[in-house]
Amino acid sequence: MPIATPAQRAVSGLWFAVVLARLAFLGQYGAHLLALLNEQRAQLTVALAEVERLASRDELTGVMNRRAIMAMASEERERMRRTGTPFAVALFDIDLFKHVNDERGHLVGDEVLRAAGALLNQACRAGDVVARTGGEEFTMLLPDTDAAGAFQFASRLCDIVRGHSFPPPVPWAPAIRLTTSIGVVAGAPESRDDFAAMISARADTALYVAKRSGRDRARAWSPDLSTAEEL
Repeated sequence: MPIATPAQRAVSGLWFAVVLARLAFLGQYGAHLLALLNEQRAQLTVALAEVERLASRDELTGVMNRRAIMAMASEERERMRRTGTPFAVALFDIDLFKHVNDERGHLVGDEVLRAAGALLNQACRAGDVVARTGGEEFTMLLPDTDAAGAFQFASRLCDIVRGHSFPPPVPWAPAIRLTTSIGVVAGAPESRDDFAAMISARADTALYVAKRSGRDRARAWSPDLSTAEEL
């Protein structure tokens, strides 16, 4: 303002300073809002991940639930189609578990189920997944494993469960000894909309034969016989 008076220059400078201060304030406020938004977005991401984790877990034992492991089995089926990599599913059922509930009570039964889930998790190989899919029924997804390998692994798990002492409800009570029957089925690449149901039915068939054969053993489903047999 070359023709302005000193007073006009002072007023203009003052207004310019006020405008700069407001702009600086708005910039800082905007940065603060952006930081808050990023923090809330991060918190929401963590919350959604926790919701997803809880939705895929069995509330009692903490292992995966049926919905989660069947979705993973379908993913393994797709990977098998693309790469030819085998996988298997093993269905575990604790033998005569009703006796535990009847003789020791349901609270003790719940503790046994928690211990069984932890035991199976400890026995897992890298990449294996354990889920509780029924009352005393657990399912294990075995990637990169054919039927023979799954059967050998399931037989070893029978030995592990048989040799395990489940903690008694009170220190002076006798330890609880259990066995398990296991049905094994190899994944198949054929296209079926009810793939999860097909896997469950075949594993159930193998498990039924294991129970019928005397329990405390593994059986593998045979596609040739549409039944189950020992490998």
